[in-house]
Amino acid sequence: MVDKEYLKLCQNILDNGISKEDRTGVGTKSIFGYQMKFDLSKGFPLLTTKKVNFNLVWSELLWFIKGDTNIKFLLQNKNNIWNEWAFKKWIESDEYTGPDMTDFGHRTLVDEEFSKLYKEQMNLFKEKILSDEDFSSKYGDLGNVYGKQWRDFNGIDQLKNVVEQIKKNPSSRRLIVSSWNPAEVDSMALPPCHSLFQFYVNDGKLSCQLYQRSGDVFLGVPFNIASYALLTILIAKECNLEIGEFVHTLGDAHIYSNHFEQVKEQMSREPFALPTLKINDFDSIFDLQIGDVELVNYESHPFIKAPIAV
Repeated sequence: MVDKEYLKLCQNILDNGISKEDRTGVGTKSIFGYQMKFDLSKGFPLLTTKKVNFNLVWSELLWFIKGDTNIKFLLQNKNNIWNEWAFKKWIESDEYTGPDMTDFGHRTLVDEEFSKLYKEQMNLFKEKILSDEDFSSKYGDLGNVYGKQWRDFNGIDQLKNVVEQIKKNPSSRRLIVSSWNPAEVDSMALPPCHSLFQFYVNDGKLSCQLYQRSGDVFLGVPFNIASYALLTILIAKECNLEIGEFVHTLGDAHIYSNHFEQVKEQMSREPFALPTLKINDFDSIFDLQIGDVELVNYESHPFIKAPIAV
């Protein structure tokens, strides 16, 4: 059960984690080296002890698959999870003339008046991304993040190649896609946290292992589990394979200090049965549209809000 595996990780960090300073200034409890396994035949691994917005998971994954790096596609699909990194680029530019937004991630939590100003500026930013092509091109693009590396790693379409290799040579030990491109890390709004994944075919079943160098366990990891499980299911469908396991290997697995209470609340909840997916027929994952994947029978506890560390 996905919730039990995930909450076991949370408990491990709370019990054994080392208090560390981090680049965001928030502070974390952290452990190094942890692995979870999920049998994808037992249901789609979307947490039920708190609600996870599947539409955000799916639209972000489709954004990666398309090789897109501009948040415009995400905003068109009501997905705001990458906004802060693009917004930061704008407010630090010479073209920004609004109120001071320095350290907006922290200040929105402690200053109610500032929070109102921030929301106004963020809404203005989103409107300009959606309506102004030049502005969107300049400030909506996040650099050479995941989609760029998946589809154009120094000229190589890794994702397309790996799908073809699964079809032609399923026993290969080289079914790997890397998002970590040392030559381009400095050109990314955020260096890839989920940095490398590998596929494995056995007995007609497709499995995937993700290596994640850094995992925000409360906010990010639930999305990562669902996203790579979904990618595995979609590629298995294209390659006429059954689904196997998703193996999630974490390097620095951490809980931010301002997420401790939220984690404890989630740990007090009993899980529900896992949902399933309804997927329209398709020939290639590169032809998929938002409406082609639907979550079915998802029952969960309510959302638990927590601030994001930028």
